[in-house]
Amino acid sequence: MEAIEKLTRILHRKNVEWEIYWEAGRSTSFRAERERLERAQEKFFSGIGLRIGLNGRVGFSYITGLPKDEKRLTELVKRAEKLARVGSKPFKGFPEPNGKFPEIKGLYDRAIDELDFDEAHSLAKEFVDEMKGIKGEQEEYTLSGAMSFGTVNTGIANSNGIEEEEPRTGMSMWVYAVKKGQRSGSGYASQTYTTLQGVHEGEELIRRAMEEADLSQKAEKIEGFSGEVLLEPQAVEALVYLFLENLYGEGVYYSRSCFSVDDLGKEVLSEKISIADDPTIEFSPGSYSFDGEGVPGKKKALVSTGELKSFLLDHTYAALLGLESTGNAVRDFRSVPKIGTSNVLVQKGEEKLEDWEGIIVSKVFGEHTANPVTGEFSLTVELGYVVRNGEAKPFSGNMVSGNVFDVLRKVSWVGKEVERRGSFYSPKIVTEVRLV
Repeated sequence: MEAIEKLTRILHRKNVEWEIYWEAGRSTSFRAERERLERAQEKFFSGIGLRIGLNGRVGFSYITGLPKDEKRLTELVKRAEKLARVGSKPFKGFPEPNGKFPEIKGLYDRAIDELDFDEAHSLAKEFVDEMKGIKGEQEEYTLSGAMSFGTVNTGIANSNGIEEEEPRTGMSMWVYAVKKGQRSGSGYASQTYTTLQGVHEGEELIRRAMEEADLSQKAEKIEGFSGEVLLEPQAVEALVYLFLENLYGEGVYYSRSCFSVDDLGKEVLSEKISIADDPTIEFSPGSYSFDGEGVPGKKKALVSTGELKSFLLDHTYAALLGLESTGNAVRDFRSVPKIGTSNVLVQKGEEKLEDWEGIIVSKVFGEHTANPVTGEFSLTVELGYVVRNGEAKPFSGNMVSGNVFDVLRKVSWVGKEVERRGSFYSPKIVTEVRLV
């Protein structure tokens, strides 16, 4: 790319460490209200982010577009240099080449990349027509939703010799259903994909949202309970991400985590629980062959049979903690790298939990109110079930509370069927919580 080559030549004339991150892409989205397409939007974006390391400090600046004007590129370098002189964030250099980048199938689908606006509009209209068809004469339901498509070419180069570029595509759909009556109920379903094949799952999402709205309408609050509860994958997701906040290297370094480097290898959760972060899963929305600093993507066990095995690290905080980057730097061209997750997997067990009798918590909300360091949480049950003699009675409105570390230490059963929700994969689990 001409702009990157020009910028590289300018930087080679400087006595500095540098890193260029660039993106160029397009997104198209459609919004439906009351089973009608109401809004459509197409965005084009591109830009360059530049980090410069100078005398143990780092500066960052960016420009939108991929300009060919050398004057603008020179000004970009001057701004980043100026900020590096006054920077306060610790700087441990940029990563060096470390092995081959993995080849991952399904990150890019030419069918999405070459989809023009009219073709995307036709697919969105088919999605809305499916809503109308499934709703039929059931006037008590109101459906809304969205469909979007995106393609981006991402690249990185630094003064240590890292240079890589990768195209990626994505597609997402969501449906929100409301069922009216003497009381109302609501349901929501969504999914993301890397290829256009996912467009065929729209009908399933619509039906799932409507079924949930029907159950939600019938749900009532139940009496308090303490003991074993089955958590479905969406409820598991809320607790696992709350736990994972303690594994971010920045939090570990600044003692904002309940763990330290000395805890690696110690048993922190139930031996039934294994959690991994894996950006190399084929056809998965959280996958990449290199992270936001050019470190190759790789699978790593975070917790294995209850033992803490790894933190989530970028290059800087890995160096500060005396560890190696795990390839978990995430960013766009407008931002400096931050630590994040790729695909998160809770390993399946061997239990068949489809016939579970008792309390099932399916969906919760309110994770933002939890304290990730102490682990204390109190989440609202959006939908759950009490199953007796094979009959399921829905409930909602209760609070499920506890301490995430205790809850994940008390996991006694793990199901053998894994469900994907975007970039999160999990089976059902059984553990002890308190419902109030």
